[in-house]
Amino acid sequence: MINSNTYDGGADAILNIFTQNQTETEEQDYDTVNNLISTCSQSKESLAVLYNMFKKSVFAVAFSITSDYHLSEDCVAETFVRLTQVRNFNPKKGDGKGFIHKIARNVALEFNRSYKRDIENIYVSNYGESDNTIENSIFLTELLAHLNDKQRQIVVMKCCSELTFKEIAKIMKCPESTIKSRYKRAIAILQEKAGVDSEKK
Repeated sequence: MINSNTYDGGADAILNIFTQNQTETEEQDYDTVNNLISTCSQSKESLAVLYNMFKKSVFAVAFSITSDYHLSEDCVAETFVRLTQVRNFNPKKGDGKGFIHKIARNVALEFNRSYKRDIENIYVSNYGESDNTIENSIFLTELLAHLNDKQRQIVVMKCCSELTFKEIAKIMKCPESTIKSRYKRAIAILQEKAGVDSEKK
């Protein structure tokens, strides 16, 4: 039985297998991220910092769309390549974190349309790590399979990439209230499939 905090960002949340050791990202000052984005086209150091900060959450967003580990790795690489090509980002007004994940989502949707493959028994594992059990990987994949595409993307962006509902709404170009409604419905589905008693939330 899974603890009811599993999908509310609890420390032992199974969804956090994407982003272990990534909590420091949310503590980064927006200005710092924005300035790094504005300089990454000329500075390898800035790009390296951004890559280390966001590679896992970018991978999570990509995987929520492609359901393919290797294709998601390609999406990570392409996301940061495109980041170096950005010329119109305003560090004083932009939302750097949301901007990076918006690029990631667009890349994943593009790659998914171009290279979609039918794959069975996909194992989800922590990007760049190997310390997660196969059982957790299979379980997470099976749970997310119960959601539709939009629900899955929202849950991953909220729980794994730690984006706010406002940021997700901007990325997906729909009202924040719609995002919240879809997220609430998705969590209810996941809790039901995971055997979590909703009355204990």
